[in-house]
Amino acid sequence: MRAPLVIIVSGPGGVGKGTIVSALVRRDPQLWLSRSWTTREQREGEPDDAYVFTTRAEFERHRDVGGFLEFTDFLGNYYGTPLPEPPPGRDVVLEIELQGAKQVRERNPEALLIFVLPPSRQEQQQRLAGRGDAPDKVLQRLRKAEEEEPEGRELADHVVVNDDLERTIGEMAGIIERERLARGSGR
Repeated sequence: MRAPLVIIVSGPGGVGKGTIVSALVRRDPQLWLSRSWTTREQREGEPDDAYVFTTRAEFERHRDVGGFLEFTDFLGNYYGTPLPEPPPGRDVVLEIELQGAKQVRERNPEALLIFVLPPSRQEQQQRLAGRGDAPDKVLQRLRKAEEEEPEGRELADHVVVNDDLERTIGEMAGIIERERLARGSGR
């Protein structure tokens, strides 16, 4: 059986990574989403399965026994991807921040990295505020995006601007399918 394709979807907060990944996983039965852990508070209206919401102590215990593929402290909260165990024949999707993407790439240089950008900083700010981020967190995330975007563009195999959700999902599905074919793992 072939090794799963590891697909990293990364980008700054407010670009729509979660929405895009959810749609890709719903549309493509060959994809399996690895659910990340976080110590941040669950946002109002955020689905319970958006993350594994956990305490700092529990996160640190899991980290200390080698339970994460990658982890980072991002704006005062831990985020981490547990070691993935996809069902046989499924490709792994990781929806993670840039620091985590770099860690995964170090461990798995063959991982496919798709970096998602907002159409503009103003649109990103509106999305962050619209999802319930506090004004100070919005500013922190915007500053972090400014810092990380050049590095994300350089590290990425593909850069996609999420200016139209359906087009973006289609573009990313096409990238994944082309990668499967190029690697001899197409359907």
